[in-house]
Amino acid sequence: MTVNTFLDLITQSEGVELDQLEPMTTLIVRTRNSHYRVIVAEGDDVLVQGGSFFPEPTPARLDGASAGGSLLRKGWIGVGFLLEFRAGGQRIITSPVLEITTERLTTSAVH
Repeated sequence: MTVNTFLDLITQSEGVELDQLEPMTTLIVRTRNSHYRVIVAEGDDVLVQGGSFFPEPTPARLDGASAGGSLLRKGWIGVGFLLEFRAGGQRIITSPVLEITTERLTTSAVH
């Protein structure tokens, strides 16, 4: 894949920039094979839970999104792209992202 093809795909895809989200924002990311709960900490640092590699909330760095090659858009999660994490000295690459939603917290007032 060329850089231009990769850039064209990114501009046509729905996605989320981590640095545009408030800390503690929770994303639900559904991939072809798994579901992930990603809590934004600071910058590219997240807590991730889901899939076979993250059974418990795990501190990780979200490197970004790729199309499976060496090209990576840092700090971004994109529909149709693979998600790349680093945790515990390992690089984890997901199956393609199908959907990204924001988890809404519900609060109830105590009277």
